[in-house]
Amino acid sequence: MESPDKPDKVDIPKKAIYRLSIYFRCLQKLIANGVSTVSSTTLARAAGVKPAQLRKDLAYFGQFGTRGLGYPVDVLATMIRETLGREHLQPVILVGAGNLGSALLRYHGFEKEGFEVVAAFDANPESTRARGVTIPVYPDSDLETFVATHSVKLAILCVPVEFAQAVVNRLVAAGIQGVLNFSPIMLEVTPDVTVNNVDLALELEHLSYFIR
Repeated sequence: MESPDKPDKVDIPKKAIYRLSIYFRCLQKLIANGVSTVSSTTLARAAGVKPAQLRKDLAYFGQFGTRGLGYPVDVLATMIRETLGREHLQPVILVGAGNLGSALLRYHGFEKEGFEVVAAFDANPESTRARGVTIPVYPDSDLETFVATHSVKLAILCVPVEFAQAVVNRLVAAGIQGVLNFSPIMLEVTPDVTVNNVDLALELEHLSYFIR
């Protein structure tokens, strides 16, 4: 079996990174079921992509695997995990702990995927604590100090739309490099910051087209 080439830093397109996350989840299931090798066709089918697309995405890691046998599941999972930065729990903060924010704070699935929500920030932290949230909730005035002292790079944004741009400006200035945005607005950030938007109403609108 050929050994994978492991570059110091792989420059992978954003859409490919999203698919790598899906491949990683599929590989985790294979490992749990005791599967040691998987073909590109089988993994692509499980991930919902074409085999050619999967092979193109995995080619960012170099050439490895055995023709006719497929990819070693544990090696591939390790490579993707390291690329996605999941060797250890990544700290995340949440800003805007209202109804949606509080629901996310009570969600226990983040750690299983390699992320730890270490703190939340809100204009009225006492009301959030009353919702049964166990994660520390601080006044939003503490935001910059916390990010700087805890070296946090990821944030979840759940603030009302009229405050979203001002808050993301503060996050970027404090050192945040990635934002998962639940506010229904396109945020303006510097090129070195990545924003993923989650517009629930837009997703429902998309689904409604297929309802007859």
